[in-house]
Amino acid sequence: MTVRGPNAWLVAGFAALAGAAIGGGQAALEAALRPWRIGDFGPGALASPAAEAPIAEVTETRHEFGTVGAGAEGSHEFVIRNAGAVPLVLTRGATSCSCTVSDFESAEGGDELARKDVPPGESTKVRLKWRGKGPGGPFRQQATVFTNDPRRPEIAFVIEGTVVPTWKAVPDAITLPTLATGAAAQASVKLYTYGAEPPTVAELSASDPQTAQSFTLASAPLPAAEVAAETGATGGVEISVAVAPGLPIGQVRQMIKARLRMPDEIVVEIPVQGTVSGALALAGGAWDSSRQALLLGTVSARTGSRTEVFLTAKGPHAATVRPIVREVVPGSLVVEIGEGKSVGDRGMIRIPLSITIRPGSPPANHRCSDQGPAGRIVLETGHPENPEFSIPLCVVIGP
Repeated sequence: MTVRGPNAWLVAGFAALAGAAIGGGQAALEAALRPWRIGDFGPGALASPAAEAPIAEVTETRHEFGTVGAGAEGSHEFVIRNAGAVPLVLTRGATSCSCTVSDFESAEGGDELARKDVPPGESTKVRLKWRGKGPGGPFRQQATVFTNDPRRPEIAFVIEGTVVPTWKAVPDAITLPTLATGAAAQASVKLYTYGAEPPTVAELSASDPQTAQSFTLASAPLPAAEVAAETGATGGVEISVAVAPGLPIGQVRQMIKARLRMPDEIVVEIPVQGTVSGALALAGGAWDSSRQALLLGTVSARTGSRTEVFLTAKGPHAATVRPIVREVVPGSLVVEIGEGKSVGDRGMIRIPLSITIRPGSPPANHRCSDQGPAGRIVLETGHPENPEFSIPLCVVIGP
């Protein structure tokens, strides 16, 4: 016997009628349970829920600011517009270490707030401030602002650029040629600046008063082409130094200070390097010719110490040299001068000097550093061209 199944068209029709009955019943049940409200059948009944949300629009989220000087401050304003139909609420979020967000202020212009409301159709500015840090190089900072826009819950603003020094000296020191004590010399340095304005020189000075009178200082603006060739520079000056004869023999120890306005005032310090030679020189195991200083080291006041060096004189006036001690720092040092003797057949005279730190001497710090400046032994020589000879010395007297 053959069993026939139901016709496919009958099955499909029955399923359609059953679905319609069930769906219609569910819709009728929901309509009965939820009361009608005004606007259910109005023009906006078919509108998207997003039409009643704020819409945050920004024209840019990344700003390339170029260069900023180390320690200098920069800022940039980003604009946020509310293109929605309800107020846009902005809340300050996290920022990187050297970036701050401002312009979240109260209506009365008082203290900054963590939140700001933007009415529909209006815009607001968000200012990011940053300060250039470090010696220089690429710079990137980020700040986040949260919103109540469901499609854009947060906006990340980024600023990028390069930190450059506030100033740069080329070369980094004023180097004098090897000088004879009776000779003059000239040198110069170019100073590039990175401030908001080209610099004006308010003052030039030499920091060491003992030899300041031997230095004549002058400045002149750098040509615009030279400034433009230095990446990021906004101005520059050339500082020239003229050295008069008469500097003491030994290493030149001087610092040129330039007070600049651009428009904020800064002080630039540029070291002067060089060596003055003459008919007189110092020799011995404790004498460091590279540092041009006598290194006595750390000495215990319980035991004391004794060091011997030699003052050499050459040239036609060597026999006239009869040194005497004019000044000693620290004052507890005892300097004894021996009898000069001829050395070789070139008329050189060698005069022994004995430097003694006696037991029981008071503490002293002359380690030749910022905390302990160098001591010195100053001699009157009797030489017509080199009447004074100063010996820098590095020593610490401890317990």
